[in-house]
Parts: sequence; structure tokens; C-alpha cells
Amino acid sequence: MKFTDIVGQDSVKKRLTEMVEGGKIPHALMLAGPEGSGTMPLAIAFAQYLLCKGAPPAQPAMGLFGMEEPEAPTDERPCGQCSSCKMSEKLQHPDLHFMFPIYKLKSGSDNATYCDDFINPWREMLLSNPYFTYSDWMEASGAENQQLTIYEAESDAIFKKLSLVASQGGYKICVVWLPEKMNDSCSNKMLKLLEEPPAGTIFIMASEHPEQLLQTIRSRVQMIVVPPIQESEIADALVTHNGILPAMASRIAHSAQGSMSAALKKIVDDSDREQYFELFVRLMRLSYVRKVKEMKKWSEEVAGMGRERQKHFLSYCQYMVRENFIYNFHNSKLNYMADDESDFAVKFAPFINENNVIGIMNELNLCERDITQNGNAKIVFFDFALKMIVLIKNR
Repeated sequence: MKFTDIVGQDSVKKRLTEMVEGGKIPHALMLAGPEGSGTMPLAIAFAQYLLCKGAPPAQPAMGLFGMEEPEAPTDERPCGQCSSCKMSEKLQHPDLHFMFPIYKLKSGSDNATYCDDFINPWREMLLSNPYFTYSDWMEASGAENQQLTIYEAESDAIFKKLSLVASQGGYKICVVWLPEKMNDSCSNKMLKLLEEPPAGTIFIMASEHPEQLLQTIRSRVQMIVVPPIQESEIADALVTHNGILPAMASRIAHSAQGSMSAALKKIVDDSDREQYFELFVRLMRLSYVRKVKEMKKWSEEVAGMGRERQKHFLSYCQYMVRENFIYNFHNSKLNYMADDESDFAVKFAPFINENNVIGIMNELNLCERDITQNGNAKIVFFDFALKMIVLIKNR
């Protein structure tokens, strides 16, 4: 992956390249930014930049009148042509290592589980969508409802790898995705690694919540804050790379709120959004007129969607409650709703106000907690629907 493949973040790219050009590459770097800002694509691109050996000399071409002069090799880095770049682009460079959250395999319950046990789905996901999310990785890794963690055994394994001589004679790079997921034992061992790194080693961390890391770890890395992506840059990328019409690209970019992940998900999940919108509207109307029997049928319908989609639906409900509350301020720049959602908000928004917005959001959070903990979906959603009867009338 090259820096040119990354959406926006020109200032961050410039700072990274200037580090190399100035010969001031830190042994530990942290790219810290919100989900979808591009911290992981930047980490991969920077790793390839550091591992690049430069374009090989171009071979002379045979022309009509004999041997012609070769074309001048490009000075662009990463060149994308050398053997190191080709291996890096496939995420198979022998000096490029990864640490990322995993779960313990059932078959290895008595033994340690390592990131290498998940390396194939990890590579496939990164190559197909570098703007993946934690939820995407949970699905790709088959985690289901299991907690993902970077375990102590991984820090021991990465130390052994980095202690070896670089296969290609350059840097040895360890890219750590979501270092805040390291458990306490792993964090303490990582701290020692950062204090006394093996020769020629560079750590590149991509974090979404750096405040959750040990202060001692944060003090030993050079942090670069990665801001949300500009709305215009997301829109341009959707038009150029995804074939989205400009008007729709602008609407999606506005609703993505600086997250390329959210923008891409919006494209994929548009059919789900329509279903979620219909379910949300129906519940609000049924709650208003207190049709308990129909509300019970509604809860049974939602319970049949599957646990992951139920959680997505609850996230959508939180989004709609928040958007309708903000709609009351009559500032269109603060809203990120689609056209059908905005049309519904004209009459519905007054029912979401300072008297009930916190109560509704609290109930949605409790509902999400119970679903995550494998609660009975029919009971959970019917209970939430009944509570909405009281909350929606609280004006």
C-alpha cells in the first residue's frame, strides 16, 4: 500500500516522509485517531515505505534500430516494484510482523494462541478493506461474542521474531493494531520491549483509544494524532474508487462524520438501513398509540434477525434518537440523516427532547448490553418497546 492509496491525511503523510528524509525515525511510533480515520492504512503504507529497497534499474528495450536507452527509474517511495514492495503489498514480507487482538482457540485451550494462528483471515481482510473496523475483524476471525485480546504469549513471540537478523538486511517492523487491547501482562512486556528494542526494530502502533494504554507506554512512543478525514476527501474517494454518483457521495460523506469505514459501510448496508428505519418508525408509532399486541409482534420480528443485526439495529436506534434530538435546534449542518429520515423527523423530532432523550438512550444501552450477554431477544425487545410507551409521551 502506498500513501497515494490512502484517503486524505496529507499532513500526516508529509510528517511521516519527513521523518525518513531527515533521518529521525523513532523506534516506536503511534498513529492515534478515531475509527475510520486511516490509522491502519497509514501504518501499513509507512511500513512499506521503510522496507522499500528502491526501484530496480530498468532493462533496456529492443527498438527498431537496436538497443534503446532504459527509462530512468522512479524515485518515488515506496516504489511498488522492488521485491520488498511486492512482498509488503501481499503482507508477506519476512521482516513485517503484526500484533492484533485475537481470542483463544477452543482446540488450543491448554496452549497459547498466537496471531499467526489467524494470519490468513487477517491478511485477507486487510487486503480487501484496509479501513476495516473492530466489528469487521470479529466477524472475519469468527470471534462471535468472544472478547478479543492481545495476550502475553504474543509479546514473547514477537520478541523472538524481532531478535533475529533482518531477512532482507533492513528494518524489522512490528505493526500493532489496537495496542489498547493488550492485557496487563502483555502491556508490561511490551513496555520492556519499547525500553530495550532489538537492533533495527521499529514499532508502529495504530490506536483508536490511546488513553487506555499504560502511561509508561505512551511516554515511550512518538505519537501522531490522525484527525477525522475531511468530508470532501471522502466524497472524492467514493466517486473515484467506488463509482458513487457525486450527489450520493456527498450525502454519504456528510453522514460518515470523518470516517471512511462508516462511508464504506453505508454503501454496503443501505438495504439494512431501510429495514432498520422501517422498524424504528413502526415502533415509535406503535408506542405512541399504545398498541401492545402489535408491539409484541414487532419484538418477535426483531428477535428473529440474528444477534449481530440486532446490535446494529440498536446502534441505528441510538443514531436516530440523537439525530432527532439535534434536529430540534434547526441547524441542518448538525444533522446527518438521509432524506427519508429527515422527512420523518419533521413531525417526530419534537417527541425527542431534554425530558426523555437521556432515558431513551439509557434504555437502548441496557438493551444492547442484554443482547450482547445473550439475553432472550424477545423479552429484551418487548421490554424496551413497553418502556417507550412511557418515554415517548414524556414531552
